[in-house]
Amino acid sequence: MTPATPPSVAAPRVDVILPCLDEAAALPWVLERIPTGWRAVVVDNGSRDGSADLARELGATVVTEPRRGFGAACHAGLLAATAELVCFLDCDGSLDPAELPRVTGPVLAGHADLVLGRRRPTSAGAWPVHARLANAVLARRLRHRTGARLHDLGPMRAAHRERLLALGLGDRRSGYPLEMVLTAAAAGMRITETPVSYRPRAGRSKVTGTVRGTLRAVHDMSGVLAAPPPVLLVIAKAPVPGRVKTRLTPPCTPRQAADLAEAALTDTLRTLATVPAACRLLVLDGEPGDWLPPGWQVVPQTGGGLDERLAAAFTEAARLRPGAPALLVGMDTPQLTAATLAEPLAAARRSGADAWYGPATDGGFWALGLARPTGELARRLLLGVPMSTPHTGAALLERLASAGLSVRHLPSLTDVDTFADARLVADGAPDSRFAACLRSLDPAPGRTR
Repeated sequence: MTPATPPSVAAPRVDVILPCLDEAAALPWVLERIPTGWRAVVVDNGSRDGSADLARELGATVVTEPRRGFGAACHAGLLAATAELVCFLDCDGSLDPAELPRVTGPVLAGHADLVLGRRRPTSAGAWPVHARLANAVLARRLRHRTGARLHDLGPMRAAHRERLLALGLGDRRSGYPLEMVLTAAAAGMRITETPVSYRPRAGRSKVTGTVRGTLRAVHDMSGVLAAPPPVLLVIAKAPVPGRVKTRLTPPCTPRQAADLAEAALTDTLRTLATVPAACRLLVLDGEPGDWLPPGWQVVPQTGGGLDERLAAAFTEAARLRPGAPALLVGMDTPQLTAATLAEPLAAARRSGADAWYGPATDGGFWALGLARPTGELARRLLLGVPMSTPHTGAALLERLASAGLSVRHLPSLTDVDTFADARLVADGAPDSRFAACLRSLDPAPGRTR
């Protein structure tokens, strides 16, 4: 009797993002060498040589990105991807797609969150001297800034799609690859590199093929390097029964209200832990507990009203990281996503913004950010603003306008104050800890069996 053949292990589904501008000469070879079962996503960035039609004929998924720029093409591919794991790769034939499993391996094994291919030239003409020197300088600055042991900013890389989307990448030019690494490091992602072969490309590079193109890329990347990551602050009360979410009682018991508060706070802290930041401060009234995730520095709230405590929080942020933007949120929006904050705070998106304002549906605000916070500015903006009223947000906006600040508005969110709010927020974020906690109430307050 012939022994049964063991079932084969299916290859992981991966989307390979290929930014493309006039690469018809290289596309057949590149697409032919994409690993079996993986999907090629070719992002056409204005090709005139028929690259898009050729890619379709060869079975690739083709996305059109009319905005010119390497970052624009890469990000369009990231948004179009649907696989849990994504790779980036130039489609000029300089990198061999057959080597992609080298960069996906550490991510799939759980050893790294972002892996870059460290290019090893296969011939003298594969990597122009001016481009190689520029890459070495930027890599050295990157090591100093992030501590990641990287020697190359190579375009072959792999990561989980959702982690990259949470970074809120904003550069749409040549700074995109560097921004990805910088923000990934600031978001606590584990970054490593692995050697890959680097061949002479087909045709002439639009970036490294000329000294002018290389200088433009260095300029874009230097701008990304110069922007300090923000300070993130969460102002909260320790989830102690009888001290938090008292407007939930009734129908909740004080213990149930505290459990919901703890879940909301945990969701908020864990979400902000994935937002790129220079540091993360929990401005806390009370004592931290087991709910506090790693990576947060606890700062006790000062005395006085909420306006004074908010001003003091910004003063502390300015003291710890002079010159860095600071953004503060409360503990009442567990539906908050990382990209909601990361995108407007991205280095390329900050230009012209003096402040960020997140309106709450009850007339208050759930977030306030300052591009250049100082203690004096924070006190001028916040002291005397009536808190916890339907007019709080309008009063704060009036202060921001009077100070001559250019304000970027964030999406409107619902604070969890009442039980009706809790239901609404949980319905909008069904996978959150907050929603799970609300479902666990037996029977849920305010509901009948």
